[in-house]
Amino acid sequence: MTTLITGGTVVSSTGSSRQDVLVDGERIVALLEPGTQTLGPITADTTIDATGKYVIPGGIDAHTHMEMPFGGTNASDTFETGSRAAAWGGTTTIVDFVVQAHGQRVQDQVALWHEKAAGNCAVDYAFHQIIGEVDDESLKAMDELIGEGITSFKLFMAYPGVFLSSDGQIVRAMQTAAGNGGLIMMHAENGSAIDVLVQQAIERGDTTPYFHGVTRPWQTEQEATHRAVMLAELTGAPLYVVHVSAKQALARIAEARDAGQNAFAETCPQYLYLSLEDNLGARSEQWGDFEGAKWVCSTPLRSRAEGHQDELWKYLRTGDVTTVSTDHCPFCMKDQKELGVGNFAKIPNGIGSVEHRLDLLFQGVKDGRISLEKWVDVCCTTPARMFGLYGRKGVIAPGADADLVVYDPNGHTSIGVGEGRTHHMNMDYSAWEGYEIDGHVDVVLSRGTVVKDTSGYVGSKAHGRFVKRELSQNLI
Repeated sequence: MTTLITGGTVVSSTGSSRQDVLVDGERIVALLEPGTQTLGPITADTTIDATGKYVIPGGIDAHTHMEMPFGGTNASDTFETGSRAAAWGGTTTIVDFVVQAHGQRVQDQVALWHEKAAGNCAVDYAFHQIIGEVDDESLKAMDELIGEGITSFKLFMAYPGVFLSSDGQIVRAMQTAAGNGGLIMMHAENGSAIDVLVQQAIERGDTTPYFHGVTRPWQTEQEATHRAVMLAELTGAPLYVVHVSAKQALARIAEARDAGQNAFAETCPQYLYLSLEDNLGARSEQWGDFEGAKWVCSTPLRSRAEGHQDELWKYLRTGDVTTVSTDHCPFCMKDQKELGVGNFAKIPNGIGSVEHRLDLLFQGVKDGRISLEKWVDVCCTTPARMFGLYGRKGVIAPGADADLVVYDPNGHTSIGVGEGRTHHMNMDYSAWEGYEIDGHVDVVLSRGTVVKDTSGYVGSKAHGRFVKRELSQNLI
């Protein structure tokens, strides 16, 4: 089966040009000058007209949590529903987190995640490994997982008693990664200090969702980020700090990068667009002042008055923010977020964005915040390089998987509200309701198969495959 995408502008991380794209089976086989097929020798079974539109590599969301257990419940998106929503939004590869908590074996959890995902994904998928208990057995498992294509390992400086690792444990895990070539991913918040602030707030009667953000101030993120940077420098391990929201934490990562350290920052759309003030003002007839629970996530939303959002966009332009992922960890308000009514500390932390990332970042192009090429870089190409997928994913080139998005810059995407809700994530609300996007995902191909077209989703839950990853291709 051959497919020819004609008339479009192919956009890469380094430039844009008018080219046609020829797909044979699951791979890209040629990039052609426009009109080449009219000369005679090139024919295709299917032709997709991309005139006036962009053709970009399929998006890679390198931070998702499908079916993740958290706070007495599970993330509401399964691999089936979450990957389908990803396809709607032009994301053709997700990298999900296998969760090892205290008392669990890493290998057992990997097997469980394979069981959850296999045959249930609309797009391709890969795994990171959360190391929730650093001991001899889990350190040995880190070495073993490299050969299984799981080459990145997440540690936590937050959530004492659940995921938090001591500095000594972090050093041991970083030493292991420095030896086997793996990448350390870090949730950088000072969990012990946060727990004190949370308890004090509850004792004062400050229990509404707004105080989730207040009790996780930027200082707790900056301090933990500094500590992670220093321990990585000590051990020689590469460091990727996830969901960075505070400008002060990003400044510390930028400083480390300027010194030549393998330190990288990820941010998420919610930190670029949303704010703590939005949470404070959130009220509804149904939920009252608990409405703000819709935007409870960790790290938390930051104050717009303090300028965090503008600084994150700046660091995105300078390259100190390496990738934009979603930290997609959705929960419904009913029966899930409402577990925290009267006590914000019991609200499951998470926002659903896997469907909207490409659109939200393209709005940044339209608003003059980033270039067209930077959009592709942080959403597609650098995530592929960062996580050992480049060559197969994140690039439009002969031999690469035919993961492609035809994007209409003159289209429009409305994220509806209430009964007019238009998202496809398994949630009873969206953090992005009411947003209007000056662009539209028209057609999505995953390994040469159209999974979304102008009529809607046309894929299947069994299409996606597990992708073994190489070591990071983004290290100095």
